[in-house]
Amino acid sequence: MPQNFKELDVRPLLRDGGEPFQAIMAAVQSLAPGEGLRLLSTFKPTPLLTLMSKRGFSSDAVELEGGEWEVNFSPLVVKTMAVAVSSGADDASDWPEPLWQLDLTTAEPPLPMEKVLSRLSLMEPGEVLFVLLAREPAFLATELEGLGHRWVGAPDGDGNVYRMLIRVGSAA
Repeated sequence: MPQNFKELDVRPLLRDGGEPFQAIMAAVQSLAPGEGLRLLSTFKPTPLLTLMSKRGFSSDAVELEGGEWEVNFSPLVVKTMAVAVSSGADDASDWPEPLWQLDLTTAEPPLPMEKVLSRLSLMEPGEVLFVLLAREPAFLATELEGLGHRWVGAPDGDGNVYRMLIRVGSAA
């Protein structure tokens, strides 16, 4: 999708010995959702690149003729992670708090499945287990449904860890 940019040329201000930081931050504050900022400067604003990254912008800096710079700051797209659910588990909001938690992010298959199934075998129907995994557990999800358990799961915001709530079914 084409990106819209608001342009701010701070070169005249810098040539007159001024400090453009306030003008840049005011321009950032005035951006519409999804809008980027095109900044024209007499130098590469390296500290600003870091600051804007922390504020949710990527940057593309290009040196122009005469040592001047054009930097395009684009808002990062926040990915919405879909929550996967087992049949009959459309909403886990009424489930009790998890009694157990397992962090299996460093365990290699098949150990995560073995540990989860082992813990579930010790739990009572209706109890909930919270699990952290290194990746989406396709085989585990199928096994859980076959055993009568319900689950909901989704990657964390960074997509580095898969989080899963499992509610013990009565058929366990």
